[in-house]
Amino acid sequence: MPPEDAVAEHPGEAHFRALESLYAAAPINQIFHSRLEIVEPGFARIRFKVDESVHHAAGAVHGTTYFKMLDDAAFYAANSLVAEHFLLTTAFNLYFTRPILGGELVAEGKWISGRRRVLVAEARLVDADGEEAARGTGTFMRSRIPLAELPGYRLP
Repeated sequence: MPPEDAVAEHPGEAHFRALESLYAAAPINQIFHSRLEIVEPGFARIRFKVDESVHHAAGAVHGTTYFKMLDDAAFYAANSLVAEHFLLTTAFNLYFTRPILGGELVAEGKWISGRRRVLVAEARLVDADGEEAARGTGTFMRSRIPLAELPGYRLP
């Protein structure tokens, strides 16, 4: 959970819903069917299902799926605290802890530190039984891209 000062300064529920709309509008999410929920300031959850369509040659989920969902969860956890600009991923460390064959998965992202130019967030990927399959940590910097100008970012 973010420190009290971060909660006091967060942009609000309207910003959260607009970020969820932005996520849903991204063309990549036509390939990776998933749903973003921004639960509270600095915390995001992505729910999705995987099947053999995202398997590598050895029959388990390809690492691109792990990366995409962990990066997105951490990114949106961080961007939930920034109302004016789109963040950019500058680095992401990913640790695979076990293979996934299919089913329902959840990526949870949590803001760790930073509020000005660079923010740090972590994420973990768990299966329907609550077993962790991967985790990662990312750094995200403010871009010059105003959120309000992005198609899909719609304030309610």
